[in-house]
Formats: sequence, structure tokens, C-alpha cells
Amino acid sequence: MGEISIKINIADRVYPLRVETEEEEVIRYAAKLINEKIKELQDNYAVRDKQDLLSMCVLQYATGMIKAERNSKNQDTGLESSIHELDNILTDFFKK
Repeated sequence: MGEISIKINIADRVYPLRVETEEEEVIRYAAKLINEKIKELQDNYAVRDKQDLLSMCVLQYATGMIKAERNSKNQDTGLESSIHELDNILTDFFKK
């Protein structure tokens, strides 16, 4: 569809971006989640430095992403094993 210019506010800083039209909603939602997480961290800890809050936020999201990737790989491995098992059963069935 094309690129558009948007401004995203993260931790009280505005970032001008050029993004694909179809990515705008996802990017704005991601910025909203980041700001909400920063607010949550600020409320729960005695940290006021935005850099520290951003670092803690990034660490939490990166940890979650790594866990999700590992779970996905484990599920893929289990699915692959099930497909091979099913393939063997069908192969044996059709040989008879």
C-alpha cells in the first residue's frame, strides 16, 4: 500500500517513523504496550530514570519472546514427531 509518516511516543520521547500502512496499527499498539509496561514498572519500583525503566521493559519483553520461541520449537518438534508416526502408520496400512 505504501509508506506513511507517523510519530510514536515512547517514554515521553517522540520518534518520527516511516512505516508501511499495514504496519501502523501494530507499531502503535507496540508503543502503547511499552508505555504501559514502563508505567507499571515505575509504579511498582522506586526507579524513576527512564533509561532504567526502558531497559527493564526490554528485558521483560525479550525474555517473553525467547520463551515463546522455545515453546513454539517444542510444539513444532512434537508435531513433526506425530506426523512421522502417522506417516508410518499410513505407509504400513497401504502396504497390506
